[in-house]
Amino acid sequence: MAEPLEPGSDRQAPAIGFVSLGCPKNLVDSERILTQLRAEGYVMVPGYAEADLVIVNTCGFIDAAVEESLETIGDALAANGRVIVTGCLGVRADEIRGKYPKLLGITGPHAYEEVMALVHAQLPAPHDPWSSLIPPQGVKLTPRHYAYLKISEGCNHRCRFCIIPSLRGDLVSRPLNEVMAEAERLVESGVRELLVVSQDTSAYGVDLKYRTDFVSGKPMETRLHSLARALGDLPAWIRLHYVYPYPQVDQVIPLMAEGAILPYLDMPLQHGSERILKAMGRPAATEKVLQRIADWRRDCPELVLRSTFIVGYPGETEEDFAELLDFLKEARLDRVGCFTYSPVEGAAANALPEQVPEALKEERLERFMEVQANVSAEKLAQKTGQRMIVLVDETHPEHVIARGPGDAPEIDGQVIIEGSWEVQPGDFVEVDIDGSDAHDLYASMVGADHT
Repeated sequence: MAEPLEPGSDRQAPAIGFVSLGCPKNLVDSERILTQLRAEGYVMVPGYAEADLVIVNTCGFIDAAVEESLETIGDALAANGRVIVTGCLGVRADEIRGKYPKLLGITGPHAYEEVMALVHAQLPAPHDPWSSLIPPQGVKLTPRHYAYLKISEGCNHRCRFCIIPSLRGDLVSRPLNEVMAEAERLVESGVRELLVVSQDTSAYGVDLKYRTDFVSGKPMETRLHSLARALGDLPAWIRLHYVYPYPQVDQVIPLMAEGAILPYLDMPLQHGSERILKAMGRPAATEKVLQRIADWRRDCPELVLRSTFIVGYPGETEEDFAELLDFLKEARLDRVGCFTYSPVEGAAANALPEQVPEALKEERLERFMEVQANVSAEKLAQKTGQRMIVLVDETHPEHVIARGPGDAPEIDGQVIIEGSWEVQPGDFVEVDIDGSDAHDLYASMVGADHT
């Protein structure tokens, strides 16, 4: 493998291999590191062998993610030998070092300066480092027409199944003017959809005591409603993820009803039994959630709701599970993901009694998905006959793949438009919805040129 480069070397710019694992919040961290690397003159290469060193941005949220991260680190070491590890799994540095003692360095999540220092120690920067860590024009790992906009780091909740606070710390909101400046740059560069992400989007600004920032010369409070209103003035779709169903969300629904932001909420509800929610350490107010959903739908009939749930949490009885199914049937959520409970190293839930057998977890998962599949199919079928604006993601010789306002990339369904059309990814087009299945909508183009 290549030796550390000396300043002034005649060799071409040092090459970095990069692997990003985990959630969209991790992806944003990767984009920031890559942006700084590019700004300092490093080049990115797609493979391990041609790189001077490799950076692996890890995930450590659940056991399967930990296993994938450790396996990826091992693969990178075997192929290259010079590897820096960062990300959530990095907080378990002793464990990683015990398995892979020859790593060049290990940092925790969102440790941009530490990663760059480790890189500089091995491969001095071809250009003088920028004074600012995040240059104006950043590297994007998503397609050109959409981007994740991270508004805060960490979380103040202490859910017993989750270790995010121990990985990423308590809530730290980004200043409103900084978030808006990034959003404006992204839209100016061609982004047509901004996906707002954080660990708890509803809590944005709590840690800053909703301080006033100036955006375009106007005083604005640092809170979710103000952010959503400001983002809604940009010529792009705005989609909210990881929104807890708290009262402050009520103020955002009118913005959806008037079309300022997409009528879409991604809410991590986790369960429908108040007893299990209390055992999880989450707000246990199922009836209030159902009433809030009903109120939101009254004020914004187009609202699409996505959520995730856990079945088989320690102590979950058949009665608890039945309450969850009843909640599903009443809430009639549009998009739902479900996972069986999996112990996570360091989570308080590991010590709880009455662990549910794996076979029973899987059986409950199957029953859960059967109920939700019927709800989702019915909700999609109701869209047949509607006319809709969609965002093009991909074009193919015989069809176009797009998404509607109710479809987040990678996790929700698609709108499939038959035929070959003169459109490009990032175009907004109008379609008529002709049909649906359990996951996707099928449509015909309105007013575009056929090729």
